Order: sequence, then structure tokens, then C-alpha cells
Amino acid sequence: MSGYKLKAPKQAEAVADAYHKVEDTVVGAYKKVEDTVVGGYKAIEKKFVDAFLETAAGEGQNGDAPSEGKE
Repeated sequence: MSGYKLKAPKQAEAVADAYHKVEDTVVGAYKKVEDTVVGGYKAIEKKFVDAFLETAAGEGQNGDAPSEGKE
């Protein structure tokens, strides 16, 4: 009997299709909101960096001396 599976009624397929439509709409809206918020944060961060920070010549991240590729 392992070669058989339960038949799904047509109503179940319609409900599943409707669910997937709603799911796609909600997830799409969430992604749009998330992209807008993250984009706004990045714009603020860039303006802050441009206004208050400068690149330290000859230094790596966190004020460390840059590595010359030797590990």
C-alpha cells in the first residue's frame, strides 16, 4: 500500500492556493517594510560616518596596524 496516497479534495486545493496568495502578499509587504527600514538606517549611518568620522591613515580596523598579509 506504500504506492498510494490520499486524494485531496478540490476544495482543499482552493484553500491552499488562497493561503499561498495571502502568504505571498504578507511576506512581500514585510520584506518591503524591512528594506525601507534597513535602507533608512544605512542612510543615517552613512551621514553619521561622513559627519563625525574620518579614515585613520595607516591603521586597520579598531586602530590596529594593518597586516601585511603575514599570518
